[in-house]
Amino acid sequence: MATAAVIEPREGAAPRALTTRVKIVRGDGIPRELLGRELELAWQAPDRLRLAAEVDGQRYSLGRDGQELWALAAAKPFGVRGVPGVPRFSTAPEKLDATVLPPFKLGIPREQLALLPLLSKVELLPDETIGGEVCQVLRVTPLPPAVQAFKLPEGTLDVWIRQRDLLPARLGWSDGKGLQVVIEFQQLKLGEPLAAAAWKIPATTGGQVETVALGHVTRFLTVAIANLGAKIPTLGPATGERRVVATVGAGRLEMRDGTRVLFLKGTPEEMGAQHGQLMRKEVRNLVDRVLYGVGVGSSFPKGRWFFGEIEAAQQRLNPHMDERYLREMDALAQAAGVAREEARLANFFPELFHCSGFAVWGEATRGGRIFHGRVLDYLKGIGLEQNAVVMVMQPDRGHAWVNVGYAGFVGTVTAMNEKQIAIGEMGGRGEGQWDGKPMAQLLREVMEKAGTLDEAVEILRRGPRTCEYYYVISDGKTRRAVGIAATPAKFEVVLPNTSHPQLPHAIKDAVLLSAGDRYEALVARVKDGFGGLTEEGARDLMKRPVCMNSNIHSVLFAPDTLDFWVANADSQNVASHTRFTRYNLAELLGRAAPAGTEGAGK
Repeated sequence: MATAAVIEPREGAAPRALTTRVKIVRGDGIPRELLGRELELAWQAPDRLRLAAEVDGQRYSLGRDGQELWALAAAKPFGVRGVPGVPRFSTAPEKLDATVLPPFKLGIPREQLALLPLLSKVELLPDETIGGEVCQVLRVTPLPPAVQAFKLPEGTLDVWIRQRDLLPARLGWSDGKGLQVVIEFQQLKLGEPLAAAAWKIPATTGGQVETVALGHVTRFLTVAIANLGAKIPTLGPATGERRVVATVGAGRLEMRDGTRVLFLKGTPEEMGAQHGQLMRKEVRNLVDRVLYGVGVGSSFPKGRWFFGEIEAAQQRLNPHMDERYLREMDALAQAAGVAREEARLANFFPELFHCSGFAVWGEATRGGRIFHGRVLDYLKGIGLEQNAVVMVMQPDRGHAWVNVGYAGFVGTVTAMNEKQIAIGEMGGRGEGQWDGKPMAQLLREVMEKAGTLDEAVEILRRGPRTCEYYYVISDGKTRRAVGIAATPAKFEVVLPNTSHPQLPHAIKDAVLLSAGDRYEALVARVKDGFGGLTEEGARDLMKRPVCMNSNIHSVLFAPDTLDFWVANADSQNVASHTRFTRYNLAELLGRAAPAGTEGAGK
């Protein structure tokens, strides 16, 4: 019970400080890069903690000092102090953070902890010497009653206990299914409480330390830990399975062959409420992953506080936002149970996406079909994939359309409308040029207002635009497509069979947008398949190396028939190497296929 006394001293007992270096000495079933990693740890009940480690050659530290949580990236140097009582968002200064950090606890009442050996199989293994310390080795396997009563994971715990002071030298855990981890406590010392200064964020020379809402820091840590074990299974073969999960008003959520299809219909308020209620769990998860996982986490390598940056950008974007989309976001937030500010800020996130895209038609394809491919490459593994959804949008004003995206996003980066216009974007440079319409909103405007390729181009030309983006737009009615290269000040239309300084290869009846070696590979594949490209061949164009390791979704549109095929990344594979699921927008809308195309996409 010596360790228990360190974590949670008995009432009236003086706290003691524990310091050690924690090292992963065995790690079967965990990422290989974690093996051998070391973590400096200092602990003092009831509310003092300090951690430090090197990641990719950079030193990061984290600490708790009472009701303050801090984190520091020493190389920048940049740090944050999370404290209660400060505004969570600059746009809502009246909403003060009310987070309260509880004291450290064992997790199991001390009396119940004493019963645990009686409800476990305990084996005494031969003594071992670790770091010059003679250790008694115990193997503890909780029995089913203990697993159920204490909500313990099933498995076996090995404990190396120093005979000198009964403190642990090593801990090992095996779940019997391939996971086996052993951590070692090196230079472990237990002594008098450390000075108050030991728990505060270290002073930096020429660095910046931001005072932020405590809740932002706690949610970052919660999301980071939860993301470590997140798994997305690989989809099996399509079976034609379809079922309605839930309905809200005119909206509904379906599962089709293991994928989500969300139907939204009505006013902005109605569509937002349907979205938030039908995908409440996924919306909340996405907000956590995007804002508090990736967003806050990006602050440390960049040396700038994420919420400060994104809120400053939002202030410049807001004057150009369509108030209908803001109303939809606000209704979504209320229905999903997230703050209005969170929903709005999360919807800014797609502005950062980077990708590849192409369209081929006419002489390039078999039968003159038109295929429009879109590869979304952006931070695979951060949690977007878990919340992937195909959204069928039927607003009370404008065209119906399909949005291949993620729960909580009301804008789009990958879409096709009932008028057979399809679009996808590729991010470029110019981050910080935010005086215009958010890119994802601008593309939604194309979907809801454009009935021809020329109308789509004109909407993008009119803007006003932000940053640097490239687009591929296709029209299934005329079976033609163009590329767009745009910044806030410049707008270029890239026609088929023409070259561009960044896209030097001119190919007839094709528009190809990518970069570097990926562009060259895409060009080579199109040339190799020219004249015989089918839907299957067009999907294969998106495989490595055209897609990147960050490829989270890939979509092939056939706007002449309104067919489209969607693939989302899973834990093992990038999107272009997973199953593509076929849908048809006319079918999803309960309408007939476009005239003269029946059966073309089967």
